[in-house]
Amino acid sequence: MFFDSQRNNFFRPLTGKRRELVAACIRSLYERLHGPGADYSQSLNRDNLRDVLIPAIQEHATDVFEDDAADEDDLATIDSGDVQQLAGVLIRGLLKDGWLETFGDRVGLVTAYRFSRAGKLFAEALWSLSRLRTRSRQRNVRGCRNSLEAALRNVDAYDLVDAYDYAEKVISDLSEGVDYFQELVRRLMSEASQTPWEEFIEFLNRFEKDFKKQMTADNIERHRQAIREAIHKLRCIDQGKFDAFEQQLRDIAPWGNPDNHAESIFDWMLECVEEMVEAACTTKHPELLKAMNIYVRRATSIVQQAMLLRGGQSRHNYSKAIAMVADLTGEQQTAFLEGLGDAIASAEIRLLDPATFKLRAASHRRKALAVTVQPRVTRESRLAATMHRAEAGAFALSNDDVLENIRTELHLRSRTFRLSTLPVATATDVLHAMQAVEAIRSSRAADIKATKLPTRLYNEFYSAHDYLIEFNAYS
Repeated sequence: MFFDSQRNNFFRPLTGKRRELVAACIRSLYERLHGPGADYSQSLNRDNLRDVLIPAIQEHATDVFEDDAADEDDLATIDSGDVQQLAGVLIRGLLKDGWLETFGDRVGLVTAYRFSRAGKLFAEALWSLSRLRTRSRQRNVRGCRNSLEAALRNVDAYDLVDAYDYAEKVISDLSEGVDYFQELVRRLMSEASQTPWEEFIEFLNRFEKDFKKQMTADNIERHRQAIREAIHKLRCIDQGKFDAFEQQLRDIAPWGNPDNHAESIFDWMLECVEEMVEAACTTKHPELLKAMNIYVRRATSIVQQAMLLRGGQSRHNYSKAIAMVADLTGEQQTAFLEGLGDAIASAEIRLLDPATFKLRAASHRRKALAVTVQPRVTRESRLAATMHRAEAGAFALSNDDVLENIRTELHLRSRTFRLSTLPVATATDVLHAMQAVEAIRSSRAADIKATKLPTRLYNEFYSAHDYLIEFNAYS
């Protein structure tokens, strides 16, 4: 229930004719209280609050929107030249509607002002919107990877929650980049008659600051495998660490696993991080590259057309000058040519020295032809290449084949089974058993699930955690 108690008319200051003035004052006040240059040594009394608001009021006092509906805001009835009265009415309105609140400052023994909780949240949004061009991009991809590794190293659920937040911001950053380039393309096509020099220079500057890092050091594809490995190691922790994680997550993240889709909050959070990272790699990152490519190609074509038109205009000027000379006679033609000569006197013409051109000798041409002769492939080299390919593919199994084998096994047994009960009579059987869990987790069908058990499996080939394999009831 947001609109209750003192917040019934919370958004009223931003709906009047002087809403731009109110928004500017809120941004200035947030900059003073919570911005980078905020002064936390003293509280904000009424005089200080008035001093903060007056510069913004003087700058935006004349910005009035002529709405058709009747405006009941007191700010609309005050003369824009009376800055002090505008500041007083604005302070009373922000207090009344729940943006500001007062508290007793025990140090200065005065009544001080501050944002209410709701006022601070919405003021931060208005302040952030005005700083979009200067906001630096967070290194969320590396933050997600480092938090997962810290959670594995320290057994701390707070690191796991941080990794979840970073994974959400990875998607947000990529979506923001896609929207940015789509907006540039829209503006480019709507203003195609003008050469987009300023927007293109702005794009180059932003690419150097943000997108260059996002394509190199913060590339999601670069850290994808490391994030996968960290998630796999977290899934394979022992029961004691798992219980510690789960107990902490129940305290700090009770919002996790809302529909009880997963068996625990820990498993749900790991699945969400993995899904968001995979979505960023397979969907959002290609969309960003495609949107950037479309904008660069269209901007380049428009710039090239502008340069060609400019070059054509310059050539047209020469043709026009020749036509004008042809129309003139006698002294008029002489005077025009002298003026034209003075105008183009600064031009400089350079010709290439014919002595610098040399024909290539015949011996050089014969040597180049000798180099391009294809080498002969011997039987031994073909046999070695064939053996190398056969050895490389001898132990390579596709996940689809492994999943089909698991489905067949489930249908034959007509019940769930443990990974340790799979046969290991042949090398193919061993590879199927070792690759079963990976194939199930990477499958898009999601009709089979593997649940880690506290016991371990041991055979003569390898040892690992045991898993319960069954059909997924939710699919």
